[in-house]
Amino acid sequence: MTALPTPMRPVRSALTGAQIVAKLSQLQGWRLSGDGADLAIEKTYAFKGYLHTIAFVNAVAFLAEQCDHHPDLQVAYKTCSVRWHTHDVKGLSHTDFECAAKVDALLDKASAPGPAIG
Repeated sequence: MTALPTPMRPVRSALTGAQIVAKLSQLQGWRLSGDGADLAIEKTYAFKGYLHTIAFVNAVAFLAEQCDHHPDLQVAYKTCSVRWHTHDVKGLSHTDFECAAKVDALLDKASAPGPAIG
């Protein structure tokens, strides 16, 4: 049986402390979590109820698959914490911050006024 080709993964490198501080300042509500090889960025989102929370989790999962970069998620009834970390570099990479911004954009799009339906 022939193995399916795997997509090329981007080469990721660890950010320096100064780069992390600069990138973190561009994101609203994200904070540093952990230390050393476990350093991550994390944000907790609040929702009206469980179904809204799960819809968000599914959207994050879809985005993560598209980016080939998967966060740790902690799901509760009305909240979801998203934690980005690049295991390959044992720290934070540009991809963590790019994905964090994309998660924020999911909610920006959801709350943006749109055309009336119905």
